[in-house]
Amino acid sequence: MADRPMIEIDAVSRSYGIYKALDGVTLDIAAGEFFSLLGPSGCGKTTLLRSIAGFDTPTSGDIRIDGLSTISVPPNRRPTNMVFQNYAIFPHLNVQENVAYGLKRLKLGAVEERRRVGDALDQVRLSILGQRKAHELSGGQRQRVALARALVMRPKVLLLDEPLSALDKKLREEMQVELRSLQKAVGITFILVTHDQYEALALSDRIAVMFGGKIAQVATPKEIYQRPRTRQVADFLGGMNFLECVIAGDMDGKVTVETLSFGRITLAKPNGFVAAGNSVLIGIRPERLRILWDDERAPHEIEGIVANRAYFGDTTHLMVNVGQGQAPLSIIETNNFGADDLPLGAPLRLAFEPNAFVLLSQEGLERAE
Repeated sequence: MADRPMIEIDAVSRSYGIYKALDGVTLDIAAGEFFSLLGPSGCGKTTLLRSIAGFDTPTSGDIRIDGLSTISVPPNRRPTNMVFQNYAIFPHLNVQENVAYGLKRLKLGAVEERRRVGDALDQVRLSILGQRKAHELSGGQRQRVALARALVMRPKVLLLDEPLSALDKKLREEMQVELRSLQKAVGITFILVTHDQYEALALSDRIAVMFGGKIAQVATPKEIYQRPRTRQVADFLGGMNFLECVIAGDMDGKVTVETLSFGRITLAKPNGFVAAGNSVLIGIRPERLRILWDDERAPHEIEGIVANRAYFGDTTHLMVNVGQGQAPLSIIETNNFGADDLPLGAPLRLAFEPNAFVLLSQEGLERAE
C-alpha cells in the first residue's frame, strides 16, 4: 500500500431532518487498501459508502478521492464504481453485454471494448460464460459478473455494498477468498460495507467499526479483535466475557484491577483510555480460557461448574459459573479432549493468562489517539 491516502473523509455529517446518519466522520483510506466499514444496521456505514460514490451528499464536511474534492462531482464522473447488494444484473443481456454496458459511453471502439471485457471476465474467471444469459447464472456467477462490470471501468476505488450477503454460507466463504485474491491482483482500493464481523476480519487490511453515525475504532483485524477499545466494539466483534472491577493502582502506563474471580490483574493502559471513577471494565475472549484436564496444572487457574453446553461440531461452547457476583463465563473448547461430553454441573478448572485480558474504555468517553 502506498503512504498517501486514496480516500480522505473530513468531518463528514449527513442529516435527514433531526436524524444524523453520519456525525462528524473523519477517516483516511490508503491507496491499494482493502478497507471494511463494519457495524449493525442503521450505524451509517452504507450512507458513508453512498457518499463516497456520490449517490448521497453530505450535509457538511468534504470527501477527497486521490487528492481532489468530490462533493460537487456527480457519481458518473468520480473514479469509483460500485457493486450493489442485489448485483443489478440486466436480465435481457448476456454476460459479455452486461460487462460491456458501462463502456458504451466511452466510445472505445469494438476491438478495445472486446479486449477490456475479455480482461475483466478473465479476472473473475468467467471467460467461458460470456454468452450465457443472466437468468442462467448461479448466485456466485452473478456476483462475479457484477464485479467484472465494475472492474472493466478501471476505477481507482471499488465500493462493495454487502455483495456476498445473498449467498449461502459455503459459497460466501469461497467468494471471500476469491474477493481478497482479486483485490490483491488488481491492486486498487476496495471499500466493503458489511455487518458480518467474520467477513470483515477475513478480508480487511483495516476495519472501521461504526455505531450511531460515528466511528468507534479503526484498526487492523488482529488489533481490533484482540484490543478493542470499548465494550460496544468488543461485544460486536465476537463473544467477550466482561468483568466489572475496582481499580487498585494506576501508574507508569499500567492499571491494576481487583476482580471477583481472577484476583488482582495488572494491564497496560491503552492510549486515550477513560475509566468511570474507581470502577473499570475488562474483558477476555472465550477462546483465551482453557479447560485443565486430569492433573494438568497452570500458573493461573480458577475453578468453576458447567452451567450450560452447546455442541458445534469442531468446538463446544460452555457457560461456566465461577462464583457469586460474576456472570457465567463463556468458554470455547475444541473437541479433542472431551469438552462435548462434560455433563451439566461438572466441576472443572480453567487456565488463563493475565495478558489475555483487555482494559475497556467507558463508552462515550474514549478519546481519539
